[in-house]
Amino acid sequence: MKFGYGIGAAFAAILASLATAQAQEPTKVAIGMSGWTGFAPLTLAKEAGLFEKNGLDVEIKMIPQKDRHLAIASGDIQCAATTVETFMIWNANGVAVKQLFQLDMSHGADGMVVRNDIEAIADLKGKTVAASAPGTSPYFVLAWMLNENGLSLDDVKIANLEPSAAAQSFIAGQNDAAMTYEPYLSAVRDNPDAGKIIATTIDYPVVMDSFGCTPDFISSNPEAVKALAKSYYDALDMIDTDKAKAYEIMGAGVKQSGEEFGKSASYLEWQDEEANEAFMAGGIEEFYAKAGPLLKDIGIIKEIPATADLVDTSWME
Repeated sequence: MKFGYGIGAAFAAILASLATAQAQEPTKVAIGMSGWTGFAPLTLAKEAGLFEKNGLDVEIKMIPQKDRHLAIASGDIQCAATTVETFMIWNANGVAVKQLFQLDMSHGADGMVVRNDIEAIADLKGKTVAASAPGTSPYFVLAWMLNENGLSLDDVKIANLEPSAAAQSFIAGQNDAAMTYEPYLSAVRDNPDAGKIIATTIDYPVVMDSFGCTPDFISSNPEAVKALAKSYYDALDMIDTDKAKAYEIMGAGVKQSGEEFGKSASYLEWQDEEANEAFMAGGIEEFYAKAGPLLKDIGIIKEIPATADLVDTSWME
């Protein structure tokens, strides 16, 4: 009898041990993003072990913005970082992703570069502008800037190039203008003979980024959602407490020195928890009120989704 009890107790202990091990197993999640400076705290969270510390097994995949929704639709990634209007585009076109928290605000980190003889955006009529594909942030910002200056996308010729290639080709003498962002925008800043920056998000504050995941991932992994946000905010804390080390780590992700990365980072503002709460409570609705009609007008979306369908703040409660 005692022997039988011992076996039962041992078996129960083994089951308990297995259950504990399973409970401690980190949640796997693949994140799609690019080398945009604003996303770099996610790289920091990965490389500094912050995701791991918070119970996550994160894989970061560098995927061009124009292809990120395809990776989500295929199940290759569960979460993504991208511009706020892009989430509207994805959802309007059948790829459901809900924003969880805001990442950054661009304050000069995105811009339009032109040849030195071009004096105003209105002078671009009939000229060629390098910009990423329809449905991406550079394409959207181009449409916004043209619209604000009495032009439309039909008034220019567009050469579809990703931000890095757009900047490099512009410096090499190709195209009349280009849409790009940091760290590539600084390459143009450092080559004034090639051209000049005629407008940035200081003039047109329309570039802001957020982080989102599929509804299935969110509902199945509520604790992981909280851990993703915590890891991001932990990264911001590390930037505050050890900026030199943080910049070195984030710069390495885009082949920059810590000093070079710091220069790029000076043109944007990462958003902390308080800023995110304010944005989700009202700022995002204000932005979509203008961005939605523009996206519909230029043919990127057919219908404007409700803002409530594009965000999930339940994890904040």
